[in-house]
Amino acid sequence: MTSATPPVATQPTSIPVLRRILIYGGYVALAIAVVGSVIGYLIDGGTGVISALVGTLMSVVFMGVTAGSILLANRVAGNESAIGAFFGIIMGGWLLKFVVFLVLLVVLQDREWIQPMVLFFCIIAGVVGSLVVDAVVVLKSRMPYVGDVTLPPAPVDD
Repeated sequence: MTSATPPVATQPTSIPVLRRILIYGGYVALAIAVVGSVIGYLIDGGTGVISALVGTLMSVVFMGVTAGSILLANRVAGNESAIGAFFGIIMGGWLLKFVVFLVLLVVLQDREWIQPMVLFFCIIAGVVGSLVVDAVVVLKSRMPYVGDVTLPPAPVDD
């Protein structure tokens, strides 16, 4: 009598990578906020500090939406029939980021409490920083070429 072991539910291999991206991205955002605030203060006092913090916050939110939407999509799409939901959640997150970014640009335009160049460079630093974090985490992760796959049993020779 053979005992069949029940399949073990495993998490997708992308989850630890995305969690590391969020953690390291938080460190990068903290560094951008500190350096941007110091430079912003030197450029335009309190207005520069607020602009640096707003730019950093925008970068963090946009980075978090990307990783968060993938983590959410992994939870929702547990099988092949839900692959449309997986890509719908990810594309919806990207579309949401795009619309929110455009709205924020219009809302923050010509505000006296925003120093536009400090805001711009903090957003750029956040984008470049998140791309570097993504690349470093993915390159340092030990991911199999094929993951989350269950192979069929080997044929039995007669």
